[in-house]
Amino acid sequence: MQSAFETLAVRAVLALARRLGPVGASHAGGALARWLGPLLPVSRIARANLALALPERDAAQRARILRGMWENLGRTVGELPHLPALKWEIVGAEHLAPIAAAGGPAIMVSGHIGNWEVLPPALERLGIRMGSVYRAADNPAVDALVNGLRARAVPGPPLPLFPKGAQGARAALKFLSQGGVLGLLADQKLNDGIEVPLLGVPAMTAPAPAQLALRFHCPVIPGRIQRLGACRFRLVVDPPLALPGMADRQAAIRALTGAINDRLSAWIRERPEEWLWLHRRWPKPD
Repeated sequence: MQSAFETLAVRAVLALARRLGPVGASHAGGALARWLGPLLPVSRIARANLALALPERDAAQRARILRGMWENLGRTVGELPHLPALKWEIVGAEHLAPIAAAGGPAIMVSGHIGNWEVLPPALERLGIRMGSVYRAADNPAVDALVNGLRARAVPGPPLPLFPKGAQGARAALKFLSQGGVLGLLADQKLNDGIEVPLLGVPAMTAPAPAQLALRFHCPVIPGRIQRLGACRFRLVVDPPLALPGMADRQAAIRALTGAINDRLSAWIRERPEEWLWLHRRWPKPD
């Protein structure tokens, strides 16, 4: 019953967003989330994260970041039915030119920053059909709805999607081994990962991007989506990260994972209101 109600609610939100049009849906989603989001219990997680990771910001600054985060999230939801209509510019496309010309394997690492749903269609515009690892929604009907919107974001066959889990991991590994470009959002907690600092605080982090890059000796290219306004974005692509030349494989994995977290940390500090602070990213304080 709860699952059916959730599906109905998501359908209603998406229908309203379509009716409002791209810019109208972005504005409405942003305004509603900016007002309502800070009142929700889940905001306690974001407040704790902000206090832990950005202690140099005072309470008023952290409150502004929280409201900005909710506004960005609301806009992202409102823009979801309008992915083909979104506009973006690209900075650093030269770092992707070799992959666009010759293919992979390659790994694109990013985070839940700006409107992260823009990343696959933006790369497709450059001639790169990126496959993405994602966390499937608990409700299969909602998951199918969202994936249907993602599929319509690009012309032609849908871009490959690999749900987290054993079966998705095997499919992603095969895709990468066949010369694919695999996109990974590397900013979420993994309890059985490795402890590497993020924003200066030890955080359990997935080593998969580093493990795969070292296994296939392929480039790891960091890129993130910056929000410029309603339905307007900038894809910023950084130079590939250097692969560690250490003989100790575990040390190399830790070093490369640390380099990825360092890049994420720099992005988040630059535009903290565009990162999704709602994840339980760090252990609870003692």
